[in-house]
Amino acid sequence: MTGGGTIRYDGHVTKAALIVNAQSRSGARACSHAEDLLLALDVPLHAVHPLRDASRLVEVVEGAVEDGHDLVVLGGGDGTVSSVVDVLAHREVPMGLLPLGTANDFARTMHIPADLDGACRTIARGHVVDVDLGRCGGNFYVNRASAGLGAAVAQHMSPVLKRRVGPLAYPVATARALRRHRPFAATLEFPDGDHATMELTDLLQISVANGRYFGGGQLAAADAGIDDAMLDVSVLHNGSPLRLLSMARELRTGSTTDSSLVTHVRTGSVVVNTDEELPINVDGELVANTPQRFSVARNALHVVAPPTWTDGG
Repeated sequence: MTGGGTIRYDGHVTKAALIVNAQSRSGARACSHAEDLLLALDVPLHAVHPLRDASRLVEVVEGAVEDGHDLVVLGGGDGTVSSVVDVLAHREVPMGLLPLGTANDFARTMHIPADLDGACRTIARGHVVDVDLGRCGGNFYVNRASAGLGAAVAQHMSPVLKRRVGPLAYPVATARALRRHRPFAATLEFPDGDHATMELTDLLQISVANGRYFGGGQLAAADAGIDDAMLDVSVLHNGSPLRLLSMARELRTGSTTDSSLVTHVRTGSVVVNTDEELPINVDGELVANTPQRFSVARNALHVVAPPTWTDGG
């Protein structure tokens, strides 16, 4: 399937699998309701997997593809999506998404409705589009990878915190991470030769965004897209609490104007070296460490999107 091709359940998709991360914020109560909705909408479900053990997601998605399912309907949040895109990348099986997580930034990028009924209608009546994936070494991701504060935030997030405060878990975890943050130094190298090497000190965070949104609705850039073959790199410099608060407000608008606290770069590939090895947060999960190369996997993932989604999102 290629971008823009309409899903039709009269032959193109004949065997769908519903796989739900029942540990996600609303997954436990959503699986059976989604099954009923999808069947009522004539989606040909042949397998339903409500998973209480999130570590089995990759195994079950891989099994669904190997068993000949030509549509995988995935229920979960951004971490759930990111954990299985390595299985679906560069394969002809599209992914339908039920956004059941805390932030659901990938669903926001793809204009997929937040309510379960709307998401199921999108799967039944939408069209398939091709989107880029980011690559952090050998790991694919949909939204953003980050080192520094972003990785510390991931360490302070927990299922209990997400259940208790929902989207407010991000600012709560960020406040906790800031109290323990130690500034670091980094070198950014650009293998494509589109920018000069950058030597940076006293840093708070380096993030490399593939998608349009991350962190509960924060814009990577006002004109960021998930199919533009580019990464949006944001370097956050350390500063006083008051200046950091001002910077956070500015970043939520997607501003790419450089300042004393923020440096923006758009590129197809970047190598991040830090003065000491740092963990990297990839869509909410710590899966790699610096030094690391980030790049774009062009049109690597097929996703069922609503008619409102066009090139660039």
